[in-house]
Amino acid sequence: MARTKAMLGAGARLSDYLSTGLLARTCPREVVEEVLRSCGRRSQRQRDLPAHAMVYYVMALPLYMGAAYEEVLRCVTQGMEFLGDAALGKRAVGKSGISQARTRLGYEVMERLARRQIRPIAKRQTAGAWYRRWRVVTLEGSTLEVADEAANATAFGYPGSQQGRSGYPQVRFVGLLENGTHVLFGVRMGGCRVSEMALARQAIEALERGMLCLADRGLSSYDLWRAAAATGAQLLWRGKKNLILPIERSFPDGSYLSTIHPGAKARRVRAPGIVARVIDYRLPALTDSEPCNRLLTTLLDPKSAPAEELAALYHERQEIGNTLEKFKTHLTGAQVVLRSKTPELVKQEFYGLWLAHFAIRTLIHEAALDQGGEPMRVKMNRRIRIILK
Repeated sequence: MARTKAMLGAGARLSDYLSTGLLARTCPREVVEEVLRSCGRRSQRQRDLPAHAMVYYVMALPLYMGAAYEEVLRCVTQGMEFLGDAALGKRAVGKSGISQARTRLGYEVMERLARRQIRPIAKRQTAGAWYRRWRVVTLEGSTLEVADEAANATAFGYPGSQQGRSGYPQVRFVGLLENGTHVLFGVRMGGCRVSEMALARQAIEALERGMLCLADRGLSSYDLWRAAAATGAQLLWRGKKNLILPIERSFPDGSYLSTIHPGAKARRVRAPGIVARVIDYRLPALTDSEPCNRLLTTLLDPKSAPAEELAALYHERQEIGNTLEKFKTHLTGAQVVLRSKTPELVKQEFYGLWLAHFAIRTLIHEAALDQGGEPMRVKMNRRIRIILK
């Protein structure tokens, strides 16, 4: 797709300095150099575009999504000079030189840097980040369109539609959202032919003890539940409608214990399964709500996590949907696809986008704390009524 070669105006702007400074603060130069060395991509000789400069350039691309490559480089160069980095050459570099430098860098550096630097950042006083003693995170996935090039189509594929296929190839990604800060971490990506479930199995590796993970029923499966629970994190997932869960022990709050099995045969022969607590509830004030909503949780003690609180908490999972839309449209721009024309550079751009998003969310979080945040209190939705069994 042809792009208008947008220009940003002559001269340096304060925002350009701040943008580069923000990226350098969340990914310090010494960390970038260490990752470059570990990947064998550190510049061996002085270039007009040394490797560490290209790392910041790739992160800056989504901040100037509508601008030409050369314009983004100018902003990054001026910002780095302002920060005291005199390593960049003064000779003008064109689009071809930038592409060559990006190719030399590859995507592994950006991926490893993202895995190392992007992490949950909520403090105890961060509003909306906690339920009681647990850090609340949400497991979810989405897609991004990429440039319609033959190599991208082969590597990532086109999603199907009623008309046959969509106009652009797509990448699929699944990750974890820290609800209170909207930081996306543990993200895994692949082509659109890769299932969300397969990527979710990789993403849950970022779960830790002390987290409470929310997930929709589309990602609910016995194997994924077992793997997620094995991380030590607590789970609160929406269950599928057709899941047979006999009541084994009832609690006064309307929840009950049952056993999850990998299939009907295992349930019939009473093979060992996984004990979970079940919460059935409805939302009578919502006319389009399902007659019965079902949650499964590893929090087996109703005293430490009452059913009504968990039902109210679960509906905060829509936060990740809102964040993914912002991740896609506020950074990349409405109707704009990732600009890279080869699969390796698409991956590089994706991880740069992810790192830029982390830098922005970090800044927003710090600003919110400066304004004085209160510890998260679950707001009880009085319209939620638990169905007692």
